[in-house]
Amino acid sequence: MKDPAILVVDDNPDHLELTVMALAECCDAGRIATATDGVEALDYLLGRGRHAGRDTARQPRLMLLDMKLVRLHGLDVLRAVRADPRTAALPVVMHSSSTEKGDIAACFAAGANAYVGKATDYDELRRRMRSAYEFWVTVNQRAEPGK
Repeated sequence: MKDPAILVVDDNPDHLELTVMALAECCDAGRIATATDGVEALDYLLGRGRHAGRDTARQPRLMLLDMKLVRLHGLDVLRAVRADPRTAALPVVMHSSSTEKGDIAACFAAGANAYVGKATDYDELRRRMRSAYEFWVTVNQRAEPGK
């Protein structure tokens, strides 16, 4: 895989597939990495488990992270990302169906850069993913790890 532009983390296979499809309309599909739960996401980012040996100096430009994941909750993933110097500056956009103010506030308190609600139709999902890609991958200036 080329350097990843985006890591999409979602435990719902349908949501994961649709999100990747929407992103692939504006981003090279070969630059989209996926994880089906929080443990796999951290293994990828930190070069552990089946991702042992991955060059962790080459991190995605953006992580789209579902909040309510099995095995390891999205907020716990976010806290772990913020706690590790290799990933602390990684932009994280929470991508969740929750509209609860407490959930949204908890995401920002844990270090989320943005919160994007899951769309109810594919056209809206495409619009939201294009906007996220355009800003976080093409416009936003990237912080160097440990700087």
